[in-house]
Amino acid sequence: MRTTLRRLGVGAAALVGTARVRRAAAGVAAAALLAAAVTAFAPAQAAPAPVVPVLHWTPCGAPFECATAQVPLDYRDPEGRAIELAVIRRKATGPGERIGTLFFNPGGPGGGALKALPGKYYELFPREVRERFDIVSWDPRGVGESTAVRCFDSPEEAVAWESRLPVGFPVGNEERRIWIEGYAELGARCEQRDPELLRFVSTADTARDLDQLRQAVGDRQLSYFGISYGSLLGATYANLFPDHVRAMVLDGNINPRAWVNSGSKEEPRLPTYLRYGVDLGAAATLDQFLSLCGSTTADRCAFSAGTPDATRTKFKELLQRLQEHPQGTWTYGKTVGTAVVSLYNVHLLWGPLATKLQDLWEHRTPQEPPPPPGPVPYPGSEQIDAVRCSESPNPHDPRRYRALEKLSYRRAGDVGRSVAWVTEVCATWPARAENPYTGPWNRITAHPILVVNNTYDPATPYQAAQAMTRQLADARLLTLEGYGHTALENPSSCVNEHESRYLIDGTLPPVGATCQQDTPPFASPES
Repeated sequence: MRTTLRRLGVGAAALVGTARVRRAAAGVAAAALLAAAVTAFAPAQAAPAPVVPVLHWTPCGAPFECATAQVPLDYRDPEGRAIELAVIRRKATGPGERIGTLFFNPGGPGGGALKALPGKYYELFPREVRERFDIVSWDPRGVGESTAVRCFDSPEEAVAWESRLPVGFPVGNEERRIWIEGYAELGARCEQRDPELLRFVSTADTARDLDQLRQAVGDRQLSYFGISYGSLLGATYANLFPDHVRAMVLDGNINPRAWVNSGSKEEPRLPTYLRYGVDLGAAATLDQFLSLCGSTTADRCAFSAGTPDATRTKFKELLQRLQEHPQGTWTYGKTVGTAVVSLYNVHLLWGPLATKLQDLWEHRTPQEPPPPPGPVPYPGSEQIDAVRCSESPNPHDPRRYRALEKLSYRRAGDVGRSVAWVTEVCATWPARAENPYTGPWNRITAHPILVVNNTYDPATPYQAAQAMTRQLADARLLTLEGYGHTALENPSSCVNEHESRYLIDGTLPPVGATCQQDTPPFASPES
C-alpha cells in the first residue's frame, strides 16, 4: 500500500505547472487508485453465521429422546455442504429446579454416545447432577450415527480387514510389514470414499458443532463434562468460545500442547502418545496392578504370587514365554495389548485380567467373550484415526516406528511397545485438518474450569492433567488418588460431591484437594 501511495505522489508532482483540468483529472485518477489499493488490502468479510439447528426430539428408548442436528461441514462456508449429528437426551429428573443442559463427550477420539450414554454412562453421573440437568450427548461428526467416516462397504468387510492385522502390536519383521501395509491400505480406502469429510473432522470442527448444539437447546452458556479425549474437546471449546463457558469438568486429561505438537510445522520426533507420556502412565499403572495383586491372596487376585516382587517376576516370565511360544491366539502382542486396555477399569476389568494371566500361566486358553447377538455392528476403528491423524502430528516414515518402539520399551517396558505403534496409521494417513485449533490455550474463560485426574491412569497420565491445569487460564485440579482411566468410570463419592457442587453452584474444590476411590482394587466382597 505504501508503494502505491508513493507512486501516486510522484505522479501528482510531475503534473505541477500544467493546466487546472489536467490537475483535476490526475487527482481523480489518484483517488481511484488509492481507493483500489485500500480495497485490495481490506480484510475479507467474515463468513455469515451458520443457522442454529432445530432439534425435534422423539423417543428412542424410554426415557431417552433423540434428534438430528444439521451443521455446516466447513464453518468458513456455512451455506455449503451440510452434515448431520445424531443427538441424545435424558431430561432432568427433578425434584430440584432444572438448571439447564449438561453436554457430555465420552472421549475417543471417535467415541459415540448414542449407545454409550444410556448403556454405560448416564447412571455414573452424580444423582444431584441428573436431577438438575438435562444430560445431552451426541455422536461427533465423522462418528457412529452422525455423518460418519466409513471406509468399507459393510461391517463384514471392515472386520475382515481388521482380522488380518496383528493383535495388540506387531512383533517381528513379517508382522510389521503386514501392519504398515494394512494401515496404508486403510488410508487409501478412506481417501477414496469421502476425501472432503476427512479434512473436517478435527476437534475444532467438533467444538464449533458443540456451540451450535448449545444454542439449539437455548442455553446462554455451556455446561460440559468431557472424559479422556473429551478433555481436549473441552479445552478447545474453552479457547474458541471463552465467554460461553458456564462450567466445565475435564476428567482424564490430554496435554493440549503435546497433542498438537505445540502448533509446530516441523515433523515431530515422537508420536502423539509418547509426547505426553501415555507409555509411562500405562507402565506405572501396570506396576500398581501387579503390586496390589501380589499384596493380596489368589482368591482375590488370581495372578498373585504372594508378594509384589514375585508377581512382577511372574508376569515378566509369562511374557518372555509367550514371545517364544504363543498360546493359540494369545501372542505376546495380544497379551500386552489386553493388559493395557484392561487397566482402564479397576472393578470391571482388573479381576478378569488377573484370571486371563493366570490361565496363560497354567497353559490354559483364556475364555473369549461371546459375540453380541444380532447383526455385526460396523466397528468404525478408522473414525478414531480420522480425528487423531488429521490434527495430531506423527512421524511420517513408517520405518521409524521400530526405533520408537525400542525407545518406549527402554523407558516403559513391555507396554511401551504397544503404545509406540498406536499412531503408526498416521504416518500414511492422507488427510490433514483444514481448520484445526493449535493454541493458545490460556484465553480467559467466563468461569473457571475443573480438572480431574487419577494418579494412576493408563491412558491419560496424571502429569498430563497437571499440564492441562497450567495451560488453561483459570483451572483447578482435583486429584483422585486411585487407579484406572477417568474418575467417572472408577467411582469416588468424594469426586462426585465436588463435581456436583461445582456444576450446580460453581463452587470449586479447595486448592490441592484430593479424593480416594470408594473401593480399592481386589477388595474383599464385604467392602
